[in-house]
Amino acid sequence: MKQEALTAVVSCLSLSGKRLDQVLSKMFSEYSRSYLKKLILKNKVVIDSDIVNRPDKTILGGEIISIYPYFTIATQNLPENIDLDIVYEDNEILVINKPAGFVVHPGSGNNTGTLLNALLYRYKDIKNLPRSGIVHRLDKNTSGLMVVAKTMFSYNYLVALLKKRNICREYQGIVKGNMISGGTIDAPIQRHLYKRTCMMVHNLGKRSVTHYKIIHRFKFHTHIQIRLDTGRTHQIRVHMLHIGHPLIGDSLYGGLNRFSQFVNHKPCNYISQVIKFPRQALHAGYISFRHPITRNLISWTIPLPKDIKNLLLCLSKI
Repeated sequence: MKQEALTAVVSCLSLSGKRLDQVLSKMFSEYSRSYLKKLILKNKVVIDSDIVNRPDKTILGGEIISIYPYFTIATQNLPENIDLDIVYEDNEILVINKPAGFVVHPGSGNNTGTLLNALLYRYKDIKNLPRSGIVHRLDKNTSGLMVVAKTMFSYNYLVALLKKRNICREYQGIVKGNMISGGTIDAPIQRHLYKRTCMMVHNLGKRSVTHYKIIHRFKFHTHIQIRLDTGRTHQIRVHMLHIGHPLIGDSLYGGLNRFSQFVNHKPCNYISQVIKFPRQALHAGYISFRHPITRNLISWTIPLPKDIKNLLLCLSKI
């Protein structure tokens, strides 16, 4: 497959006199600055027909710059015939309802049976896209809506929308404790200093913003709606723990269950089902954005899955 170039003309007024890597980060904002620097060093940047491999080259303005993004094609990942719950599909995008327990991308301990493997089987050309078109992820045990790009144009467009916070994603979650009111959590997140499979709130982390409001209060738990401004790994789970209201069933960030003092006074069967809930009680139920081609605002909503509905019923009995 011939490598596709992305080309733009440098604005004389706003970018004149800046370094090449700085200019590229403004012109091609869908890519990170570190990735663009790698393109420069790998001779993947052309200025007025000349290859340039110096990130510090001064740009005068008016130049025609082309970049040639490179991607690691997932040839090591095998196509697998796995059913997908497709909510919407056209030539550019795919929206799926991911069930809990379904891994999005192969990783440690999950080399097969993933969404990526399913995409490679169903769409033969998607292997040529970054991450096989997967624009954002949901944790293995989070259910709900995901969007996948089917073309390079749509992939770059959707990544840019995410970066600009122009994809609206709303979740429903059930947390421990009785919340008083909704609010906003603005707390930076980074990789945990000691538990490398976890994330943590830390002053040196990346800015992370989560909005939440109460749907219903139970005696010892709260059903909430959550909207993300940013999309950090485990963001909702980490932020809920940070404010003292971890998600029910969260094996990494869930904390302790404090039902023991009520066992003799409440229906034990319902308490047991809450304590043993096998995954974080989190569901991505709504997503909206402007379509890559038509620019029309499109949205999808899906109901809570059966296991979370049953959990809510149990909480109402306690």
